[in-house]
Amino acid sequence: MRKPFVAGNWKMNMDSQTGVDLAKAIADGSADLAGTDVTVAVIPPFVYLQAVGQAVSSSGVALGAQDIYFEEKGAFTGEISPAMLKDVGCTYVLCGHSERRHVLGESDEVVNKKVLASLAGGLLPILCVGELLEERDAGKTEQVVEQQVRAGLANLGAEKASAVTVAYEPVWAIGTGRTATREQAQEVHAFIRKLLAEMYDENLAAEIRILYGGSVKPDNAKELMSEPDVDGSLVGGASLKPDAFLQIIQAGV
Repeated sequence: MRKPFVAGNWKMNMDSQTGVDLAKAIADGSADLAGTDVTVAVIPPFVYLQAVGQAVSSSGVALGAQDIYFEEKGAFTGEISPAMLKDVGCTYVLCGHSERRHVLGESDEVVNKKVLASLAGGLLPILCVGELLEERDAGKTEQVVEQQVRAGLANLGAEKASAVTVAYEPVWAIGTGRTATREQAQEVHAFIRKLLAEMYDENLAAEIRILYGGSVKPDNAKELMSEPDVDGSLVGGASLKPDAFLQIIQAGV
C-alpha cells in the first residue's frame, strides 16, 4: 500500500518570519496525524530552508527544496548543490517543476541530471511532469508525459527509480483556478503507472507514488486523492495558508 504524500511548494513567497510562522502552524496542526499513514513536506524558497527546517525539526514534517544543481561544487554562481541541501536538512527536492521548464527553459536533459544528482546526494527527487494547454487540446497529453517521464528517469535502474516520486501537474491547471477533474487526473496517473511498469516492472510501478499538482484546494483534494492512482498532492497556493493546507493533508489520511 502506497503511503499518501502531501507536499507544499511555497514558490517565491513568504519572508523569514511568515515562513517560520507557517511552518510552525503546519507542524503543530499535523501533530495529531503523527501516527497516521501520511507523508507531509514543506518546500520553501532556498533562503528560508534553514529557518523552516528548524521550525519543523521536532515534528513529522519533512523539508524539501524547490530546485537543485547537478554539480557537487565549484564556480556555479547562484546554484545550490545536493550536499548543501542535505546540510540544511532537506529530504526532498523538486526536479523539473513546470515553471522551471516553461518559464526558465530547463530541458529534459537538465531535469534528468538533477534527478541523478539528487539521488547521488542522498535526496529524494520529486520528478514533475505535465502538458501545456495547447498540448492537451491537440491530444498530445500522453505523448508529452511519456517523453518527460522517460527522459527524467533515464539512466536509472529499478533500485534508484524506486526512490523517485512523480508529480503530474497539468500546466494549464497551475495557479489558474482550473483543476483537472478526478477522471482526468486518474487517467493520466494510470497512464504513468502503466508506463513505469513497461520501463521497469509491475512491482516497482505499484510502489512509486504519483502526486497530482494543479490548483489543489481543500474542496477538491479528497475527491482527487480518492482515485486509485492518485497518491497525494503537490500543493501550490493553498500551502501558504495553514488551515487550507492542513485540510488537504487531512484529505490524504
